[in-house]
Amino acid sequence: MRWLTLSLTAGSRALPALLSAQARTLVRTPPSQMASQSHWLTPEEREQLLPELKAAGWEDVEDRDALFKEFSFVNFNQAFGFMTRVALQAEKMNHHPEWFNVYRKVQITLLTHDCGGLSKKDIKLAKFIEQAAASPN
Repeated sequence: MRWLTLSLTAGSRALPALLSAQARTLVRTPPSQMASQSHWLTPEEREQLLPELKAAGWEDVEDRDALFKEFSFVNFNQAFGFMTRVALQAEKMNHHPEWFNVYRKVQITLLTHDCGGLSKKDIKLAKFIEQAAASPN
């Protein structure tokens, strides 16, 4: 993510231009595939798919059918780079997380608003998020 580091120091106009150029290269998931991933997870799917994420630190959200995790980074630049990678993937998937960022911490809540709970989209995005958090900027 060297371009991100350079763009942050290049001025406030450089970052939107870079993100805009990057966003144009995204390929969206076809609607037919999105529909198949937008249903609630069945009990069997939950037993199969959630233990891996729970082992990685994802937690159930009280009073919501959602997953939550807080990530900590070395500094704001690293946290922002992580959020940028997640944002580009979320846009590609047309599935956007609820998140909150202060300095080097990023809190993420995942659920599929279309079905009002967890779906395969959340699992897929959570796995991407884990990979993005583990990779250096």
